Amino acid sequence: MTAWWILGIVVVILVLWFWRHQRMLANRAHLMQDAIHNRDFTFRLPTRHMFSGERALQEALNQLGEHVREQVNLGEVESWEKLTRVLTHEIMNATAPIASISQSMLNSPAVKGSDMEEGIQAIHNTVQHLNSFVDGYRKYSELQKPVPQDVDLASVINDVEQLFQNVTWHNNLVENVIIKTDPNLLRQILINLAKNAIEANARNIGITVLPGQGLEGRVKLYYSNDGDLIPADARSSIFIPFFTTKRKGNGIGLSLSRRLLTIQGGMMSLLDNPRDGFHTTFLLEFPR
Repeated sequence: MTAWWILGIVVVILVLWFWRHQRMLANRAHLMQDAIHNRDFTFRLPTRHMFSGERALQEALNQLGEHVREQVNLGEVESWEKLTRVLTHEIMNATAPIASISQSMLNSPAVKGSDMEEGIQAIHNTVQHLNSFVDGYRKYSELQKPVPQDVDLASVINDVEQLFQNVTWHNNLVENVIIKTDPNLLRQILINLAKNAIEANARNIGITVLPGQGLEGRVKLYYSNDGDLIPADARSSIFIPFFTTKRKGNGIGLSLSRRLLTIQGGMMSLLDNPRDGFHTTFLLEFPR
């Protein structure tokens, strides 16, 4: 009887362990479903207490989330790129005759010195400003193709820091972090983020670099500032071309920076929880 009693206890323990293990797997599956439903592909679920096959599957799913996020970002950039290309073309076609006609009217003796001159001049100036703005965005849509090479990330960050000495930099950099990227485009991204922070009245900028883990681990750069808070209702729109929360902003800087990073296989996102001591943190991820 003793042997049967011990065997029964062992069976009960195994059944309870198996039931608990299955609940753990089910909970993780639900967490992944919720993340995907909310379009949050940053999930990385732990692989502890798993068998080798389950661990391999969970690691593959974690990597799949990263790949899906990368493709979503790339798709969004391409969609906005196509849309803005059409819009800029149509706007230029519509404003060109207005600019030409208003200029001709301003040169007319019948208009000069009349009550109409001021109004026509305002129309002409507005159209010229709009044409200049649209032309600038058109040029943005025709960026040069990146020429990736091995780049020391800390070196580029230090170069950018020298350009903006009117803010205090708080950098936590790891030496000899080498990424494959176009150094000119990377410098432009970091400059855009610094300008964006300064325009938001930031006095402090912080950069933390975490080297990637493993062969496919991405290098992560946290770019923080203590400028004005981004309104909650605007957070999901800050990477949309032309969208801006600033009175004098043109809505190009952040969308351009994200595009420059995306076309090189990287990603940029706005963190929900800024790093300690700052109001805003952007996460830039670079392929190794």
